[in-house]
Amino acid sequence: MSIVSDLERNRVEELDKLLTDLKPKLLQYISQADPNSVQYKPESLGTYHEPSFLKDKLITESGTNLDEPCTEEQLASTIDKVLQYSVNTWNPGFLDKLYASNNPIGVVSDILLSMLNTNSHVYTVSPVLSVLENYIGHKYASLFFTNDQKTCGGLTFSGGSWSNITSMQIARSLRFPETKTKGNANYKFAIYTSKHCHYSVVKGAILLGIGSENVFKVDVTPQGLLNVLHLETQIKQSILDGYTPLYINATAGTTVFGSYDPFIQISKVAKKYNCHFHIDGSWGGNVIFSPHYKNRLQGCEFADSITVNPHKMLGIPNTCSFLLLPHVKNFQTALSLQAPYLFHGRESEEEEANYDLADGTMGCGRRADSFKFYLAWLYYGQVGFQNRVDHAYKIQEYFVKKVKSSSDFEIVGPAYPQCLQVCFYYRPPSLKNASSDNTEVTRFISRELHKSGKYLVDFSPNPEDDSKGEFFRVVFNSPILTDKVADDLIDSIVRVGSEMK
Repeated sequence: MSIVSDLERNRVEELDKLLTDLKPKLLQYISQADPNSVQYKPESLGTYHEPSFLKDKLITESGTNLDEPCTEEQLASTIDKVLQYSVNTWNPGFLDKLYASNNPIGVVSDILLSMLNTNSHVYTVSPVLSVLENYIGHKYASLFFTNDQKTCGGLTFSGGSWSNITSMQIARSLRFPETKTKGNANYKFAIYTSKHCHYSVVKGAILLGIGSENVFKVDVTPQGLLNVLHLETQIKQSILDGYTPLYINATAGTTVFGSYDPFIQISKVAKKYNCHFHIDGSWGGNVIFSPHYKNRLQGCEFADSITVNPHKMLGIPNTCSFLLLPHVKNFQTALSLQAPYLFHGRESEEEEANYDLADGTMGCGRRADSFKFYLAWLYYGQVGFQNRVDHAYKIQEYFVKKVKSSSDFEIVGPAYPQCLQVCFYYRPPSLKNASSDNTEVTRFISRELHKSGKYLVDFSPNPEDDSKGEFFRVVFNSPILTDKVADDLIDSIVRVGSEMK
């Protein structure tokens, strides 16, 4: 007698039906956001809705009941509403965050990973994906660590924050191995970073038990760069105060202004005081693919670790973040523990590479996000990534030139932005004599642009001077952006601004 479950179905037929029903919905969703499609609708970006509205639409009105399986009609309706009320990042008007739209090969890679549904923690269950992550990690790292091309490598982590935090753990374990068993013990570690750093640096200090008060924020120059003279002053003073210098974080593409810190100078200070030198290139690191712009990363080869996110500038599906090291063995040296129930090893080793990838992390379960990057690199080639980066910069530079030509706009931060975001104030002529606080104007225009369904742009307070209020922060990071989009965005800002009284 065989036991037959109610859930036992022909999975091939079931998947075939689900995908067949889903395909036209997905293609319509993308075609409405694609300027090259005859079905293109500029307002397909989507508009803002309160959480209570979405709860009513997706749960209350749908009569959602998770106790019993839904009908085919309920499933179709739910999928339709998810697409209808979500932000359509395929639309060229999505200029809000540092990541951009997906791409066709990205969808394919995500489908393949979901179908394989494996954990890339040990080689035995993910042999192909483990080999590919080792390969692409080394290939990627060799672009940055030109002095260590034979020994370098990288692993993926679930976002740039976790890559940064892992680099801090590696720094402590390598320089002070006893901390793996004794914790911080009698050490009072100090971490140094720019005032414009990403908040993950402070969160990492909290998580490692170092404490947020032991993160020393370094002043920046008028261009938003870490002030190296102040960095060394901070280090010297902290030593006098009984601290042990541990880690210096520099940034390639700061979150607000997109600035690139002076890596060569910082590396010299790090070496002088025996600090781990990390570069957070989550946003701006992938200029490495462009011969025209990679000079922004001059000195990156001297770093002890680098975070880079292909899911940002290169458009790989979220999430895909790498931590790269000049010596890939340091992942295991710093993070490995004996776990023979999990990591069985192999009887014959033909090479020194680690294929039980979780043994080089602080975790266990991990999706093979590296495969999405590998497949895109294979599909587009290195020249494809170069063209994407170069195109994005051309649109950004075009927009900056247009903004500078009008006295109603004012660039904030570096006069010529170094990464793909542009920060600026816009002051409608009718409000020239009103309060100097731009927050109300900025928020009003941003909100109205979103209501139109054409543009989603971000805004931010000035990290150096908040007296003038919040400004626009627009990110040009999509291969489908054109000068016409940039022109229309400026025209739309001016038109909406004219509605303010």
